[in-house]
Amino acid sequence: MTPITEVEGRRLPLSNLDKVLYPATGTTKGEVLHYYAATVAGALLAHLYDRPVSFLRYPDGPEGQRFFTKNPPPGTPSWVRQIVVERHEGKSARQVVVQDLSTLVWAANLVVEFHTPQWRTEAPAVADRMVFDLDPGPPAGVVECCEVALWLRERLAGDGLPAYGKTSGSKGLHLLVPLEPTPSDEVTAYAKALAVEAAKALPELVVHRMTRSLRPGKVFVDFSQNAAAKTTATPYTLRAKEAPTVSAPVTWEEIEGCRDPAELVFLAGDMGARLERHGDLLAPLINPNRARPLPGGRRRR
Repeated sequence: MTPITEVEGRRLPLSNLDKVLYPATGTTKGEVLHYYAATVAGALLAHLYDRPVSFLRYPDGPEGQRFFTKNPPPGTPSWVRQIVVERHEGKSARQVVVQDLSTLVWAANLVVEFHTPQWRTEAPAVADRMVFDLDPGPPAGVVECCEVALWLRERLAGDGLPAYGKTSGSKGLHLLVPLEPTPSDEVTAYAKALAVEAAKALPELVVHRMTRSLRPGKVFVDFSQNAAAKTTATPYTLRAKEAPTVSAPVTWEEIEGCRDPAELVFLAGDMGARLERHGDLLAPLINPNRARPLPGGRRRR
C-alpha cells in the first residue's frame, strides 16, 4: 500500500520511500522528503514564496531520466496554487507556486530540483534580485569561482550593492543581490556589463561568453539568468548529482578562505547544523529593507 501522510490538513500519498535516490550515499526518497519537510522547509519556502517554480525531475535518481518542466506535472492536485505566466510570442502557460508545506511535500514526492526566476508573481519581468552564476571550466573549480566572487563583491559594493553567496550545488557558485524592483532587461544589461568588466580585469581567469572553447581553466560569469524567462536553482534545493548536494548559502569568510573544492560541498545532512548555526544567510534577499536601487535603473513598484 502507498503510505498516506497528512500535511496541513491535506492527505498526501507518498511513494517508494525506501528507494535509493543517491547511490553514493545510500540516501533514500524518504530521507529526501524528510530533508525538505523537516530540515529546510522554513528557509526554502521563504525563497519559493510567490515565485513560479520550474522543476527538474529525476524520479529514478540522478543516473536515471531527467526532465525539466515549467508546466504543472500530470496529476497536480487542484489545491496546488497555479498562475498564468506569459511566455514568448504572446503565448502563456500555467506554472506551480509553492506557497506552503503541503505543496512542498507534494512536489518533493515527485523528486525535483526547485528553480525560480528573479521576479515575483505580482510583477512578472520586474526583478527584485540579481544573480551571477559563476561556472568554472575544468581544470578550474569552485576555488577559482571564489576568487571571481571576491572581485565582483568589491565591484558591486562600489555601486552600493551588497552581494550574498551560495553554492550552485554542482561545481560553481552563485552571487545574489537584493534589488529594488527593476525591469529584468535592465538588470540583465547591468549584469552583462559587470561580466565584461570582470573579463577585462581578470583576463586569465574570467570569460563572459558561453563559447565552450573559451572556457577551459576559466570561470564563466553567466549573467543570462537575470532574463525574465530564465531561472536559477532555489536556495536549499537538492541537486541531481551522485550525492545529495545542496545549493547552500555560504558566508563570505568561507568564500575568502576556500582553498579546496571539498570545503564548499554541502550535503543534505549538513544543512540542519548550518541553519542552526547561521540561520538563513540569504534572508537579506527577502527583506525589502536590504534592497538597493540598480545604478541608472528605473524603479518599478
